[in-house]
Amino acid sequence: MKKLYTLIALTLLSTVCAVAQVSIDEVNTKEEKPEFSNDMKTEKIDANYFSDATHRAEKAALRKERNTIDFSANLQGSLTAYSKSWQAAGDNAITIIASINFLHTYKKGRFTLSNAASAKFGYNNMKTDVGNGEQKALWLKNVDELVLSTSPQWDMVKNWKYGANVKFRTQFARGYSARADKYNGVPPVSGIMSPGYLDASVGFTYVLPSEKLPLKLNLAPIAMSATYVQDDAVFMEKKDGRIVPRDKAYGVAYGEHSKYEGGLSVQLDFDKSWGKDGWLRYRTTAFSFYGWITDIASYKKAENKDEYEHVVPTLRWENTIDIKATKHISTQIYFQLYYNKAEIDKLQVSSLLSVGLTYTFKNK
Repeated sequence: MKKLYTLIALTLLSTVCAVAQVSIDEVNTKEEKPEFSNDMKTEKIDANYFSDATHRAEKAALRKERNTIDFSANLQGSLTAYSKSWQAAGDNAITIIASINFLHTYKKGRFTLSNAASAKFGYNNMKTDVGNGEQKALWLKNVDELVLSTSPQWDMVKNWKYGANVKFRTQFARGYSARADKYNGVPPVSGIMSPGYLDASVGFTYVLPSEKLPLKLNLAPIAMSATYVQDDAVFMEKKDGRIVPRDKAYGVAYGEHSKYEGGLSVQLDFDKSWGKDGWLRYRTTAFSFYGWITDIASYKKAENKDEYEHVVPTLRWENTIDIKATKHISTQIYFQLYYNKAEIDKLQVSSLLSVGLTYTFKNK
């Protein structure tokens, strides 16, 4: 047993000595910087990237800057009615008048394009003596006009432009001298394109540089004025119970449907509003045409050119006053002077006073 303990002790002692003799050699490693590689493809992106919404907004703002729209519509009416037992004198009457005015202006750089359209139409109904003591309630138009115009122009020098003006005028329905004429078979005195007027000119426009006095003066040394009578019934008249043709209608000879005049024209325009919401607006246009030749077609056929008659100047002065009582109720006063010797050797006057509903739209 003593030998066994001695053997174990020697074994443990040899193990401790073996562990004590273990040593670690010094290791010297070379210091190297690591290298990294990036195989991903990169691209530079501008901070101002494209936006479809921004692009549409910019286009809309540009359109609004270049385009100016002015639109107004008016509707007026009146109704008067009496019972059969009403003792005081009076006739039943209905009056309806509608008008529309539209102005569009496009401007880009030195170029300006103005397009305008206006229309007025009114009907009234009253009892009328149609003969033999008989009375009927008949409709008759009292206002009827359609006007379309366009004017392309380019800036020339300060306050001066050069370009063209084209204006067309006619009416919507047939008109009669008296209310009972339509019922009694009397020919009409006007109709669609009977008459129709076309004024075209090339010249210069001066714009007064004052916001308080917005005047435009157009001087056109080259101008043309055309008159159309397309409805043959307008050439007819009733004499001694018979329907016979007239020699001329609105200066157009019977058998013809148009007349063209060459000459020069002058036009003055004024359009201004007053008040915070433009409660008062005044528009006026004065137009004059002087024809060097009364009828170009007839002038070509004339044998003696020197004795050919020249036309007396045509004058047309239109005035419109709009007074707004509220946003949708307004009063309109319209007054026109018209002189055209080829039609009648008298001054023609037209006036209209109306109160009713109105709608106005402006994009600026």
